[in-house]
Amino acid sequence: MDMHEATGLQAQGASDTATELFGSFHLGEDEFALPASCIREVVNYPAKVTALPLSPAYLEGMFTLRGSVIPVVNLGRLFRADAPRAVATDKIAILDFQQVLVGIVFQDTGEILRVPASARSALQYAAGDSHAVIAGTILLDGGARLLQVLDPHALLRIENVPHVLALQATGAKLSTARYHAQSERRQCVSFHAAGATFAFEMLAIQEIIKVPELHSSLLNSALCLGRMHFRGSQVAVVDFGALLQAHTEAREATVDQRIIVVRLGDTTVGFLVDSVDSIVHFFGDEVLPIPLLSKARAAMFAGCITKEGLGDIIFLDHKEILSQAEIVEMRDGHARLYPADTETASAATRKAQRRVYITFTVETPFAVEIGKVREIIDFSGAITTPPGMPACMLGMLNLRQQMISIIDLRQLYAMPALPDASSGKILIVERGAERYGFLVDHVDNIMTISDSQRFAAPQIIRTGEHDDLRSEMDEMIDIGTEAQRQTLSVFQCDHLLEKLGSALPQAA
Repeated sequence: MDMHEATGLQAQGASDTATELFGSFHLGEDEFALPASCIREVVNYPAKVTALPLSPAYLEGMFTLRGSVIPVVNLGRLFRADAPRAVATDKIAILDFQQVLVGIVFQDTGEILRVPASARSALQYAAGDSHAVIAGTILLDGGARLLQVLDPHALLRIENVPHVLALQATGAKLSTARYHAQSERRQCVSFHAAGATFAFEMLAIQEIIKVPELHSSLLNSALCLGRMHFRGSQVAVVDFGALLQAHTEAREATVDQRIIVVRLGDTTVGFLVDSVDSIVHFFGDEVLPIPLLSKARAAMFAGCITKEGLGDIIFLDHKEILSQAEIVEMRDGHARLYPADTETASAATRKAQRRVYITFTVETPFAVEIGKVREIIDFSGAITTPPGMPACMLGMLNLRQQMISIIDLRQLYAMPALPDASSGKILIVERGAERYGFLVDHVDNIMTISDSQRFAAPQIIRTGEHDDLRSEMDEMIDIGTEAQRQTLSVFQCDHLLEKLGSALPQAA
């Protein structure tokens, strides 16, 4: 990079008396310098950098460091879009800009330099020149060594500095223990799309369903895939990946794809995602602000939740995902073009209490109220089996410093073992201060179901002996339509744990 080719470049004289500290860094054949006052520290390139959709091409992603979200800027790609991506051997200089931390990728660190004013020169550029991040140069060793001085103020255009500082100040007001004692634990549902993990807060989600038949619409676009019938209405379905500009062509459907039905004000919208992963519990102070370098749909990125074993989850503000104009177009357009189907629910059904359930399979389908489940995790190979445990116990799992007893429901009820246990999921439930995990075949959906669809289990099912898990459950739920009806047993965690209490070891 020849700085003397910059448009409108001018050198300015300086006094020879002052000296200034700089840190030097190497990127390719170029050597850069940064004022030492803005360098917080230098770290190795992290093992996991989370991509942040809708960000500039020069943003490698973000990672968390001691309670702060650090966006990672690739300086080479800032100057040239086709420059190489960062690699594991690179270093990251953490810069403190207006109390917001940002990482700059370099290939290697240099040294701390005390530079006299006589060795420095400032540069000026024509308006809009992309090289304006270079504030000047340093000439050392009799002119044989040239360092380009980066200007942090030009380099780090953080769009939401006030928002980041406000959240940081709020989080600092109370100690974590005191804050958690005074606040409610919240829930969100994590999902995959566009190569990253996101989460909607539970209160925003009406239902999570398998992908139904989608009907073409005059409003179809790269964003709107079409419409689906949902509870007597026409609901627009948005490709979440396309929303994040991650998809340039049609993708093949997969069995893991789901539609998350979200309420946006007075409008219902379905978001097509690659998979739904887990339920995550969190407190408000665990949502870390994300310094944003782009204005594109910036308001939707509410923060980052970091959990051991789950990594970085981009927490979304569902109210800010779509613009009001987009919502109105999809809502009013579909209502006008495709009048709602006949109201299938009676007034009594509409008034009936509705609850959210997780549906899962252990040989046969079950449903459990979502409030009964602490979280859902993948099967872990880190389960240890102390001697003397009952046959139904897979062992103990250390989950975030708490020991969880893992119960194999198939073994407990003499069902054939799963061919591949690693494909299963573990439902974590609480009983007092203790936690237990139930190994299930797979988790299917999250759905809202009216109490009118819940009824007592037939006596013929409840009279079974302990060779059928369904015999432990005294209620069932009907879902679906007359043409395709499904009945699920309501899984009652407390009831089952009471029966197993004498056989289970007490968690430490």
